[in-house]
Amino acid sequence: MSFSSNETLSTKQLRTKRIISIDMLRGLVMVLMALDHLRDFLTNVRFRPTDLTQTNVPLFLTRWVTHLCAPTFIFLAGVAVYLYFGRRPQSKQELSRYLIIRGLWLVFLELTVVHFGWLFDPTYSFLAAGVLWALGWSMVVLAALIRMPIPLIAALGILLIGGHNLFDNIHAEQLGRWGWLWAVLHEPKMFTPFPHKNFFISYPLIPWIGVMATGYAFGTVFKLEKASRLQLLRRLGLGLIASFVVLRALNIYGDPYPWAVQTNFIRTILSFINCNKYPPSLLYLLITLGLAMLLLYLFEKQKWRIFKPLVVFGQVPLFFYIIHLWLIHLTAILLALPKYGLKAIIMPFIVSRLMPADYGYDLPIIYNIWIIMIILLYPLCSWFRNYKTKYPNKWLKYL
Repeated sequence: MSFSSNETLSTKQLRTKRIISIDMLRGLVMVLMALDHLRDFLTNVRFRPTDLTQTNVPLFLTRWVTHLCAPTFIFLAGVAVYLYFGRRPQSKQELSRYLIIRGLWLVFLELTVVHFGWLFDPTYSFLAAGVLWALGWSMVVLAALIRMPIPLIAALGILLIGGHNLFDNIHAEQLGRWGWLWAVLHEPKMFTPFPHKNFFISYPLIPWIGVMATGYAFGTVFKLEKASRLQLLRRLGLGLIASFVVLRALNIYGDPYPWAVQTNFIRTILSFINCNKYPPSLLYLLITLGLAMLLLYLFEKQKWRIFKPLVVFGQVPLFFYIIHLWLIHLTAILLALPKYGLKAIIMPFIVSRLMPADYGYDLPIIYNIWIIMIILLYPLCSWFRNYKTKYPNKWLKYL
């Protein structure tokens, strides 16, 4: 393969191989996500870890650091669409078709395989629209947006991220029969569409569509020479975090829950960084995406051999996501069987208020189980990555 003299190395890389820094960052957030979900299933805590009236610093930070996961994952999904499909010799129509199919497939997985992995409930009496729901519908919307110029896509994404908090005071109850649509778009809400069938929308779409659209436009950064790209990543990451600090300090806009002075300095800092995820506020996205940019800068600047295993996880994210949920849930059952017997099979592990008072583990034990879990997941993900490479069937690209 030959390249014209005016093509940059980055452009060659886009056409020939994956970008390792992106896979490494995606792998990191997958590993952090596993920690958060393990805590959901195994914790002995009966309150929200970000509840400053009850939490402690290690528990708060364990939850807070995992806030990095969803924004980074969806942002990088947008980047990947641009890098691995947008620059290939195919029509916008073909790319749109792929995004629609892929998006609807993710929504289907959310409501079936992933749901069952969370609850093991064959009656499907409760459904939750989670991260794959948001990711899937964002892809469907992106299928239409990719026909627009890149600057316009970026502007729309930034507008959705920065402006959606203007509508925080609008609630589904105010909109009558259209309340369900507002819940889908902006406000987490529980519905009962059929008797004994509950549907909870935990990931409203507007800000997540903005994150994916911005990620797609951000993919153009990887056309730059490495030195220019590193400089932009560093400046953008620091700029987003500085914007977070300024806006959060003003306590006027960007998050529905203002910070407040607490009983000591450390807890005041925790209040300052504790932003709303459902839906993700502007401030929440500024701090998490700012940190993601800086991590991407670090992973671009150096090879970091110690983090090389993260690349494997980052190259098979959907496989990791599905497998890790089932593995964590089965682990929770196995650990509970000696104490609770067959009752452990139907225990509501992720509904802490329904768990026995004596169930669960302290944070250090959860961290140890997390390390073991990641070690177990590595060969499974490595095998699947190699299988996809060896047998590049069309259906595998949807996994």
